[in-house]
Amino acid sequence: MLCNITLHIEDDYTAMSQKAADIFAASVRGNPAGAYGFATGDTPIGMYKILIDFHLKGCLDLSGINAYNLDEYHPISKNNPNSYYYFMRKNLYDAVGLPPTSTFIPCGEAADPLKECMEYDEKITSTGGIDIQILGIGTNGHIGFNEPDDKLNAATHYVPLAEATIQSNAKNFGSLHEMPRHALTMGMHGIMMAKCILLLASGEKKARILNQALLGPITTQVPASFLQLHQNVIVVADKDAAGLLKLV
Repeated sequence: MLCNITLHIEDDYTAMSQKAADIFAASVRGNPAGAYGFATGDTPIGMYKILIDFHLKGCLDLSGINAYNLDEYHPISKNNPNSYYYFMRKNLYDAVGLPPTSTFIPCGEAADPLKECMEYDEKITSTGGIDIQILGIGTNGHIGFNEPDDKLNAATHYVPLAEATIQSNAKNFGSLHEMPRHALTMGMHGIMMAKCILLLASGEKKARILNQALLGPITTQVPASFLQLHQNVIVVADKDAAGLLKLV
């Protein structure tokens, strides 16, 4: 049974991306000066391409929003093509005319990552809560870089990456040697403060963990399972990712 979770199962990745973009665009049209949370990774790219298309067609204006990102590697330069700063500017922000003054991403070059985390939390808190937080889900159940552990951090924090995450993401860096071992990530409090969470899942490799997150026990070993406690979660998944869900 899904409490406070609206589930959309789409035929494929393209349809999933379209549905997610439609939901997000409707929220922005209703609150064009709101605070919106963005995620990186392969899953939301299709959605971002559709949002860019909406912008180019003149049917969506993102210029008035404030954008907050979940996380960033550390240490990493903004100019590194694998940084999440670079990813968001390339895949969405520049194309829709969002200036750097309206986009907030934890600084991967911060000399004092703990101070950077505190200051980022203050920015999030000052919004009164993000209107829609876009999330992906890792194959080990992480959201942002909140990794499986015996406990979860509420605040934005500096975190060592789990080996599964390092192995999964190292392909983007060309080698394990180049892959950062730490990240700055929004904590569970910042995520759960969002008025609405839009969780995207695509592909058979996400089926097991999506089932655990939505229908399994709430546990710090599957951080995404805490979304069961949120008051307003929208899950958009393709048939492959939703293949193990038993909702009867």
